[in-house]
Amino acid sequence: MKIDVLTLFPEMFDPILSSSIIGRAVNNGIIQIDVYNIRDFARNKHKQVDDYPYGGGHGMILAPQPLLPAIGHVLSKSNADRSTVIYMSPQGKVLNQDMARCLAQEPHIVVLCGHYEGVDQRVIDKFVDIEISIGDYVLTGGEIPTMVLVDCVARLVPGVLGNPESIKDESFSRGLLEYPQYTRPQEYEGYTVPEVLLSGNHREIERWRLKESLRNTLKKRPDLLKEAELLPHEIELLREIQQEMDVL
Repeated sequence: MKIDVLTLFPEMFDPILSSSIIGRAVNNGIIQIDVYNIRDFARNKHKQVDDYPYGGGHGMILAPQPLLPAIGHVLSKSNADRSTVIYMSPQGKVLNQDMARCLAQEPHIVVLCGHYEGVDQRVIDKFVDIEISIGDYVLTGGEIPTMVLVDCVARLVPGVLGNPESIKDESFSRGLLEYPQYTRPQEYEGYTVPEVLLSGNHREIERWRLKESLRNTLKKRPDLLKEAELLPHEIELLREIQQEMDVL
């Protein structure tokens, strides 16, 4: 996978591109991430990238020049059979795991980091395939949302994670939150590991994990259960949990 990022602050991306799982994937050639400074495509003497909005209003708008030539440049360099141009915007569709899975299958992604009061609409009309938000709030720029998107998508690319099975039971993988996790020691300051996890009975452990996954989702994100496609035995477990909660 190839990811190109267009930003006014390329130095912000140095830590994530050289650290942890993403840095290792880049070093191993599993994904390629290039960051471009939008100012490098400005044709005016002062490298100005913004201007006042027509019709008045507060703030500044990123102008078509240099954005149009910047996006055109990275698209022209791509050898992929298709490219997806993303604009990180509070007006976009909210990023979720299903969207991340779809994007992880794309050969080439171009991400535009917005700034100031946004970008000239003509840039969106000409190049942008999808606007994406990371939540219903406003940040000072699109750099942090872009880092979230890159991390969320890149880890789903085959080979990025050492153990691909670790993705299978993650939160949101099936529309449910993940079950609680424990490690050694068995007892710490009076807190103990559930006995079932020490039993060696894999069938009971799987049942416990499923039940606790359902319990977590019901307690923390009940809205997810409205969309989850539960199997009959999962529905039965959910009823069991609801009865237990009613007793409490």
